Amino acid sequence: MKYITLRTPQSMDECIYFTNRSIDDGEVTAWVYRKDCPKCKKAKMGKPVVKGKVKTRAEEYVCPACGYIEQKQEHEESLQLQAKYTCPYCGKEGESTAQYKRKNYKGVQSFVVACQHCKEIIPVTKKLKKIKGILGKIK
Repeated sequence: MKYITLRTPQSMDECIYFTNRSIDDGEVTAWVYRKDCPKCKKAKMGKPVVKGKVKTRAEEYVCPACGYIEQKQEHEESLQLQAKYTCPYCGKEGESTAQYKRKNYKGVQSFVVACQHCKEIIPVTKKLKKIKGILGKIK
């Protein structure tokens, strides 16, 4: 398996999603970059802007350059979550990618990243969600 070095975002404007999580003795930093418009390839897709403010619960993503619209589900399924972590199981640092889709992991919706060393699953949960049975607790 070939691993590539991930580029950490310089600004939150580059990302659709960004988080830092501590899990026992490990930690995870995960992000999802905004993708280029598939039609004009000139700008990054984003949620629509209405009266100078981003519409937070929008059901579509819009290209600011050409106005191309893509439905939220279709758009988000084409994105990749990237993560840098210190594994809570083996203690080694690593990088991994996963599909940008929450999965049910031990009863909690979370993004699932696999450790490249010990192959254990590292869940990236929403804030304050605790998973039963993981090493201890999510801080």
